[in-house]
Amino acid sequence: MNKSQLIELIASKANLSKKSATQAVDIFVDTVKKNLAENKKVTITGFGTFSVSSRAARNGVNPQTGKPITIPASKVPRFKAGKELRHLVK
Repeated sequence: MNKSQLIELIASKANLSKKSATQAVDIFVDTVKKNLAENKKVTITGFGTFSVSSRAARNGVNPQTGKPITIPASKVPRFKAGKELRHLVK
């Protein structure tokens, strides 16, 4: 399912216009992005938690040249599925 299919589904199930459903989805995504940018967690009970995880600097190999390189430390977004979601996927 892609974003436009999600919007259509939300619009039909919630009896909303596509414009209203699009705004709702965009507000949700923007809110999650803003909170992650501020290093805050977003928890949706029964669904999961969006958070930021830190990765330490490490050594790697350039696959084109085979030379060793240093991969810098970084922060990455992370999603941990909630208990209910995990049980649905089994």
